Amino acid sequence: MDADQPAHSPAPVPGSEPALDGRAELSEFLRTRRARLQPEDVGLPNFGRHRRVPGLRREELAQLAGVSVAYYTRLEQGNGRNVSGEVLDAIARALRLTDAEHAHLTHLAKPKQHKKKRAARPQHVRPALLQLMDAMEGVPAYVVGRRSDILGWNRMAAALFGDWGALPPEERNWARICFLHPESRALFRDWDQKASDMVSFLRMEAGCFPNDPRLSALVGELSVKSEEFRSLWATHDVREKGHGVKRMHHTLVGDMTLSFETLRLPDDHDQSLVTYHAEPDSASADALRLLASWGADAARAGAAGKEK
Repeated sequence: MDADQPAHSPAPVPGSEPALDGRAELSEFLRTRRARLQPEDVGLPNFGRHRRVPGLRREELAQLAGVSVAYYTRLEQGNGRNVSGEVLDAIARALRLTDAEHAHLTHLAKPKQHKKKRAARPQHVRPALLQLMDAMEGVPAYVVGRRSDILGWNRMAAALFGDWGALPPEERNWARICFLHPESRALFRDWDQKASDMVSFLRMEAGCFPNDPRLSALVGELSVKSEEFRSLWATHDVREKGHGVKRMHHTLVGDMTLSFETLRLPDDHDQSLVTYHAEPDSASADALRLLASWGADAARAGAAGKEK
């Protein structure tokens, strides 16, 4: 196992990082969702080309959702304290939100207070799960937790993505690696999509854990250090991506097209097991086998060096 200890960020200094502003998050999310729709998209007449605001007007959205303009305006100003689930459902339908966006809206409008304590607990990977990943020969696998923290991984994941064990624990974070490590841009052929997915994941986290100081610190750091992150964060896009395909270029074995699966753990929904595999009898499968052989040789060399 490449990670002898689960990785989690060090505790911040109490009070050093403000929580994300839930009212502002709700307001901006609704505004950006409304701005992407045109009247003709939802069956409303478009009276003239010179509209003062992009997308639907507040009164148009309120009409579609069956609520008063004043009620919707209060909600879009961030006041969701007394909003009902039925009203949120109606607004989600009017805005044509995806399931992930609908869940995000609910988290923003009706945050659960107990999640503050839940987010503060350090995460650990069960030993049996670490053993399972070690047994998955030829399959890069890792466990990701809250804030996209990388909690544990197997030898194949280290061979594919790099030696996470050489990073300080607080640096073992996918979002930080994606935006602040140049190597990730070289590895992922579709880095733009990877970056967009990463920000969408953090947006979902912000809705679930608005009072998490470590998440606030991560967002603040990336906003300062990465123009791409700032731009993507401002879109307020959210989505869940449980599977898909990634195109990669590894310095040792060349181009690969790998499918990934994200499996949320049943006993801890804040942790997910992520695996990568190649289509059988493909050039990518050959590249993975070569990478596995190289990883095994590197591991043996490292073990021999420790014995000397």
